[in-house]
Amino acid sequence: MDNLSDTLKKLKITATDRTEDCLEGCLDCLLQALAQNNTETSEKIQGNGILQLFANLLTPQSSCTAKVANIIAEVAKNEFMRVPCVDAGLISPLVQLLNSKDQEVLLQTGRALGNICYDSHEGRSAVDQAGGAQIVIDHLRSLCSITDPASEKLLTVFCGMLMNYSNENDSLQAQLINMGVIPTLVKLLGIHCHNAALTEMCLVAFGNLAELESSKEQFASTNIAEELVKLFKKQIEHDKREMIFEVLAPLAENDAIKLQLVEAGLVECLLEIVQQTVDSDKEDDAAELKTASDLMVLLLLGDESMQKLFEGGKGSVFQRVLSWIPSNNHQLQLAGALAIANFARNDGNCIHMVDSGIVEKLMDLLDRHVEDGNVTVQHAALSALRNLAIPVVNKAKMLSAGVTETVLKFLKSEMPPVQFKLLGTLRMLIDAQAEAAEQLGKNAKLVERLVEWCEAKDHAGVMGESNRLLSALIRHSKSKDVIKTIVQGGGIKHLVTMATSEHVIMQNEALVALALIAALELGSAEKDLESAKLVQTLHRLLADERSAPEIKYNSMVLICALMGSESLYKEVQDLAFLDVVSKLRSHENKSVAQQASLTEQRLTVES
Repeated sequence: MDNLSDTLKKLKITATDRTEDCLEGCLDCLLQALAQNNTETSEKIQGNGILQLFANLLTPQSSCTAKVANIIAEVAKNEFMRVPCVDAGLISPLVQLLNSKDQEVLLQTGRALGNICYDSHEGRSAVDQAGGAQIVIDHLRSLCSITDPASEKLLTVFCGMLMNYSNENDSLQAQLINMGVIPTLVKLLGIHCHNAALTEMCLVAFGNLAELESSKEQFASTNIAEELVKLFKKQIEHDKREMIFEVLAPLAENDAIKLQLVEAGLVECLLEIVQQTVDSDKEDDAAELKTASDLMVLLLLGDESMQKLFEGGKGSVFQRVLSWIPSNNHQLQLAGALAIANFARNDGNCIHMVDSGIVEKLMDLLDRHVEDGNVTVQHAALSALRNLAIPVVNKAKMLSAGVTETVLKFLKSEMPPVQFKLLGTLRMLIDAQAEAAEQLGKNAKLVERLVEWCEAKDHAGVMGESNRLLSALIRHSKSKDVIKTIVQGGGIKHLVTMATSEHVIMQNEALVALALIAALELGSAEKDLESAKLVQTLHRLLADERSAPEIKYNSMVLICALMGSESLYKEVQDLAFLDVVSKLRSHENKSVAQQASLTEQRLTVES
């Protein structure tokens, strides 16, 4: 270290005199000291004011320039040295050196800038202002096709520099994307896939950029899918495949890229990984199985990629995914059920799947998860059943297969995601199925649970679906027994509240159900309708200019139906409904205007 102090003193003198030979000796000593103890040497360099000297030594003409840049690269490995490098005015001369023709100067300059930018806002900002990124991208373009070792080393350093420059910084990543870095990096990957270090650097850069939404369109216009799948097929090591997975996952969120990945043969790779890892006890294998099957499900979220893999229900991929459902591996059961839910996104697929016996497979899967079951598997299997129940022709088939009985086994679940899907599945199944709606609507246990969930204020989805199912049971069954069960279960007040929902569809469903209650079973519901303040609610809906035409129409239909109850009709008279209704006779919607005239007549006659 005494030697170091001497060297630093000598450097101060020679830096001013510019004696090249002597200067070179000092720089060699510094590099040696940095190699032995980087932190301590860096502290001394900073303490002696040497950084400021370097700014003047970074000239294209000097034979020592590469060594000076190398020293800066080494000291900038220390976090505490990055801001001092910026403050010493080193960024501008370093960026100027990026225009050099000397490969060693370019290499050390790229290293220096990359290290200064690492995790340093000040470093990145200074490089940005000096215009460093564009010059580096231009270098990548011009060197892209050259495959000699020295050029590949330089390309690796430049990729690393851009990565450090933009890592976790959205605006700088967007800047690189606008400069057209993505097609260049994709081309690099294709040409240099034999070079592990450069390939790795490209993958990390893709991983960073792919998180940004604006990058997806640029990626989609390249052959990134083909290159990544080609690279993926060559890998045998877990960690290398994991790096590629980390790029594939964000990219596969884009529908165009999903299709490209499917066409490039990614699915076959994923299925192979599943086959290799499914019976393994190793942690790495289990993690890879999860990643591969999750990615498979993600690819099925795109309409075109999903349909391509479905192949009319004959596709080998579709068949393989089906075989996951009876598996003993929870991750595969989950991926299988989610894949079915994704395939079940159009009527044709749903009808084919129900006819080919998938419902029974899903019911068997759910039966295996009733007691202390896996919540994610329950949720996924219920999602699949709900989607399959959407086409009208499937409802009766699924009902006769016993789907409702299987689904009702999960009524005791305390998990909101499972409750939500359970409710949605039942609501889909009873749509326009009077018999099934009546059977379910007379199930006091179900109604009791629905009423309880209608108060689940912490879970808006569960609360909304419970209300909708209560209303659906009445609307589709039109049964007095169902209405009595709901009255006894305390469900009326929830239907009245639902009429004031922010969603027009829910308001409407509630009003239609309440009109049926008033028409079929007004006597037993009367007290509950009064205490739930139905009449006041209807008055507000009619007086509110923002209420949709169908809400106004159904509210007036309901007013007329309530006239059969003395106490409710008295409330109607007390609230001066005539004023509100008569204004609606000139409503722009003809149905509303006609119903207003009819309602006005009824109110006038009755009074």
